[in-house]
Formats: sequence, structure tokens, C-alpha cells
Amino acid sequence: MDLQTHHLNAQTKNSPAPVAAILTYRDGTRIFRGNRDNFIDLLRTAKEEGVTAYIVAQDDLDLRARKLKGYVYSASKRKWVLGERPFPDIVYNRIPYRKFEQLPEVQEVIRGCLSHPTIRFFNPSFFSKWSLFEWLKESKLTRGHIPETVRLTGLGDFARMVRKYRNVYLKPVKGKAGKGIMKVQQLSGKRRSAEGGYRLTCQSGDGVESTTFDTVSAMYDAVKRHMDGKEYIAQQGISLAVAGGRPFDLRALVQKNDRGEWRVSGIGARVAGASSITTHVPRGGSIGDPSKLLGTVFGPTSGRSILRQARETALVLASQIEKGSGHTLGEMSMDLGVDTTGKLWFFEANSKPMKFDEPHIREKSLRRLVRFWKYLVASSGDQPRLAKSLRRMRRVGRGPAKRRNR
Repeated sequence: MDLQTHHLNAQTKNSPAPVAAILTYRDGTRIFRGNRDNFIDLLRTAKEEGVTAYIVAQDDLDLRARKLKGYVYSASKRKWVLGERPFPDIVYNRIPYRKFEQLPEVQEVIRGCLSHPTIRFFNPSFFSKWSLFEWLKESKLTRGHIPETVRLTGLGDFARMVRKYRNVYLKPVKGKAGKGIMKVQQLSGKRRSAEGGYRLTCQSGDGVESTTFDTVSAMYDAVKRHMDGKEYIAQQGISLAVAGGRPFDLRALVQKNDRGEWRVSGIGARVAGASSITTHVPRGGSIGDPSKLLGTVFGPTSGRSILRQARETALVLASQIEKGSGHTLGEMSMDLGVDTTGKLWFFEANSKPMKFDEPHIREKSLRRLVRFWKYLVASSGDQPRLAKSLRRMRRVGRGPAKRRNR
């Protein structure tokens, strides 16, 4: 019996415990990369839910093996233990950085998981900011929540956006956690006379740096230096609701449940720092209570209504993003802005959500994720699908047949 047939036959049996391998990256500097506290929480939750789970590095994920090398955490020894683990039903992609995910050897592993006849593999990659807006423009249900967004390809695009909107945000297409974001403002009145016509504010690891310019072209020269050859988008600035003198936005966690349906696991609020141009906590932002913030700005009744709309909107957005991606997705976090009139705007989505600091959201997210794993395994055990996969493999010979992700 060949190994692929072995894996397919294993799926037909009532296994007492689905097996999940949490995929991460090993780069030689440590046994594996990623948020280890998050991994420990996931392994704990999986055990409580009756799922066998372990951590696997990209170079240990051998899709032709019967067993894999993987890590589990020993609480008594307070260390990670490497051992032989069962072949997985689920591979959960937690490669932590784009630069790792884009490496040829990692891409090969991802392609193998996507085409494998028995592995359930979802959220195959980080999102591109440009792709997100392209996907959301395709539906009339989501189109109205998108700020005008263009690829930043030259001075013409830049000048048009800057002259059309008083505030414009420049964002790296492959950015994360607010890194590399710039803000452009048109100055007016006395400020324009004293400082120049435009201000460019750049967010760096140490804070923000602002420079003023007399002309759009002079400012664009500075923008290009900060872009450093990376792809950027230019986006209409939204006048966010302000509480206590600081803008805030909403951070929604959307996941599929144990029936494969999109649900909102929680919504938090992020408040901009004193000098920050974004609400990201690593860039000086802070955590807020969405109900209190919205109630303060819009009143209790309207605040509750906006929060309810945010939940409904997040589900519609998640569904359209999944459709546009062409892959199975199981979770995402997204940033939603609320402007001064109470309208909701989509800013960004992350296919590999970071830990939510709100305890009630955190616990629900872990439980819901593991139950989605169980759903994927339970819903994939039909004999017709397995027989079809076997026939396809026999036609092509050795190795799994290429197929779309389920």
C-alpha cells in the first residue's frame, strides 16, 4: 500500500482524536519561530477538546511520511519536547512573517498541503492589502465600506489623492501592525502660510517624524525614500470618531464555528496614542471598551446600534474576502473605523490574527478555532470524496493530485 492510500484509508476510520499540526518556521536561530504563549494555549485547548495537536516546523512537514517530528509543551519540565507525532488531518498555518512564508521551501510546503487529498489546510497565506480592496469592490454589499484606495505607482496617483482628500494614508501592501504607514495632510490657513502646504508624518519604531513641504512633488520625493522600493497603496483618510481627544477604531475577530459558519468571536477597541497616526498598540495605541467609547460619542442607544452593525458588517466582509481569495478561510481579524457620523469603514484584515488581550475574546477564540478544526475533519470523511481522490491519484501516479483547496 502506498503512503497516500494509507492516509486516505485512515480518514475512513472513526479516529478517536483528530490530529492538528500547527505549522511554523525554523530558521536555525531557535527550535521554531512564533508566539510560544499562543502555541501553549492552543495545545491546551486542543487537548481539552479531544484533539491531538503539536507544533511542526516547515522542514519537518514531510507529506510522504507516516509520522512527523513535532513539538509539544511539557508544563512539568517547562520546555518543548520533540517527538514522533501522528500524521495530521489539519495543518494550521502560523508561519509568523511574510518573509518566511515567501521562501521557496515554505511555498513548496504550502502547495503540498493545498493539494494533499487528506489534509485540511486553511488560511494559506497573509493577505495583500491591495487584494483585499479588490475583492471587496466586487460586491455591492461591501463596496460602500471601503475608503477610496489606489496603488501608489507614481506622482500622478499620489497628487490626485492628496488634492482630493485633506488626509491620505500610505500603507505598505505587505505591512503588519502599522509598520511603515505614512500620513499626508493638506494644511490650511495660518498653518499653511507658516509651515508650507503639506505635512508628511511617518511612523517608525521609535515614534513619528513629521516634515512639511511646499509642493506635492517635493513631498513625493520624500515618500519614495520612505517606501524604500516596497509596494504601497494610497487610501482616503477617514475622520474617525474621537473620545477623550483621541481617535479610536474597532478590532473584530471573525472565525468559523463548529458548523463552518462565520461568527464574530469578539470586538475590541483600539485608541490612538498621543502622537501616533494609527491605533495599533505596538505603535503607542491602547485598548478601550467599544461599548463605552461608542456610547460616549454617539449616546448609549446609537452606540449599541453601531456595535451591532459592526458585527453584521464584519460577517459580510469576511464572507466576501473568503470568496475573493478562492481558498478556505477559517479566521481573520479586521480593523473597522467609525467616522464622526457613525458610518463603518473597512481598513484592514489579517489572516493570522494576533492574540486578543481581552480575556473573554481570547478564550472564545481558542475554543472556536479548535472546534472548527474538528468540523473540517468531520465534514471531510464522506466516501465519495475519498474514492474520487484515490481515482485521481491512480491516474497521475506517485504523489497527490493537484486540486483546489476545500
